[in-house]
Amino acid sequence: MAATPNHDLDGQIALVTGATSGIGRAVAVQLAAQGATVLVHGRDAVRATQVIEEIELSAGHARFISADISSPEGIQTLTAEAGDIDILVNNAGFAWFGPTPELDAGKFDELFNANVRAPYLLTAAFAPSMVAKGAGSIINIASMAGTIGLTGGAAYGATKLSLVALTRAWAAEYSPSGVRVNAVAPGPVYTAADAARIKARGETTLLGRAAQPEEVAEVVGFIASARASYITGAVIPVDGGRTAI
Repeated sequence: MAATPNHDLDGQIALVTGATSGIGRAVAVQLAAQGATVLVHGRDAVRATQVIEEIELSAGHARFISADISSPEGIQTLTAEAGDIDILVNNAGFAWFGPTPELDAGKFDELFNANVRAPYLLTAAFAPSMVAKGAGSIINIASMAGTIGLTGGAAYGATKLSLVALTRAWAAEYSPSGVRVNAVAPGPVYTAADAARIKARGETTLLGRAAQPEEVAEVVGFIASARASYITGAVIPVDGGRTAI
């Protein structure tokens, strides 16, 4: 499905982390369709070029920033190259599923560094300038895994529930200054993960199917825009009703 253009983000700059594939790519395309200049973050220049070409073919604007945000040094690189932004979408991260004893301490730390520490440090870097302007939107990509128990998903679910806690605390901290902070919590989505596993999980939702990345991106685009001007501190499920049962 194509991104919905309406140009309600004209003149704004949006940074989308992990924007070269999956949900991040769909979000980048959607925000560009709404008129934002999108900073496409990732580590794969080839995939980034493909995203930017897709955006530019629809008369959008984007540029690529390469940075490994699993390290504080990479965070500094990204923030320096991005400059002043209006919208931050903390999307980058990865999932790990398996028996709890099989997740060693090193991989556990990698998971939390990517999924929790990176959004924390990026928000700490960009929120003050948004506060100074009296406007901005920070959107964290959480997951239904932070709400329901999934076999093998203890650590991953913990990272996503951490993002929910951060979302609410940042809303309390920054929204009195005009910066809205929200989270979008997808359910099963067809991305680069095993399609059969995603399809099986989709069948457990009330709608009986998994989502396409663009369906999540549409919600992110709405939350980023002034159409959601009275929404902050919210965690919005985009999970086909899975967390309702």
